[in-house]
Amino acid sequence: MGILEQFRKWLDADYEEDEGKEARPRNKAEEFLVNVAREVERVIEEEMFTPPGGTTYIPREYIVFLSPDDDAEWKGEKRRGLEQGLYHVLSERASLIVGEQQKLQTSSFAVELRVDGTLEKGKFRVQAVWDTEAPKTTVRPRPQKPVAPDAETTIVRPRSAEDEKTIVRPRTLFSVIVNRAGESETKTVNFSQPVISIGRGSREMKVDLPLQGDMEVSRRHATLEFKDGQFKITCEGRNSILIDGAELLQGASTQVEPGQRIEICSFNLRLELPGAKT
Repeated sequence: MGILEQFRKWLDADYEEDEGKEARPRNKAEEFLVNVAREVERVIEEEMFTPPGGTTYIPREYIVFLSPDDDAEWKGEKRRGLEQGLYHVLSERASLIVGEQQKLQTSSFAVELRVDGTLEKGKFRVQAVWDTEAPKTTVRPRPQKPVAPDAETTIVRPRSAEDEKTIVRPRTLFSVIVNRAGESETKTVNFSQPVISIGRGSREMKVDLPLQGDMEVSRRHATLEFKDGQFKITCEGRNSILIDGAELLQGASTQVEPGQRIEICSFNLRLELPGAKT
């Protein structure tokens, strides 16, 4: 029995190492792996589609977000075991889900483990990432049809003052001043929502404050929360964050004050409240 077949039976809970012996109950770590693997399988089924032509498309990359506590537990060889198990799921289960008679557009997959500071211990989420490098279909705009000479003409009534509505500008809660090391240009971004995401971003993963041009910045590198007059930042990137020189590792959170220097790779950030003097 091959290793993939063994893993499939183990995942389905019908595999016994020695015939005639009762199957060994899974331990806590194995049960966690099985739960994550089944969620990956569910995402594959949810995302896959087969257009006319017979080839089935599924995402090439999957990001598994762990809680800070679980991320701290799955390190070293244990983490590689989790990644290997998930890779087996992608390699074998994708073909089983699609069916032997169907063709897959890809045979290579990638699994990336990340931390989500908002998750509780034992919780996780899986996000599929479609290949952003694939060429897109160009849609040519259709020419407008000419209006027939005898077509009915619609008269548009000018808007009166009563029709005008007052536009309420969102109140700025705080601002982030951004500067990249070695560059003189500084920009200020205002935010009216209490929680923002910071990172390099991508087509599939939008962020509120994009830091583009530095590949050391993760697509989602940090979450900044403003609550009860206090700021809290959580590091979600593979590379750490420096707060006035103090290192904040992946999965960790800390309070940060306006004016403190926040270093995310080559970017320097500083928080500012409305009315504060720069």
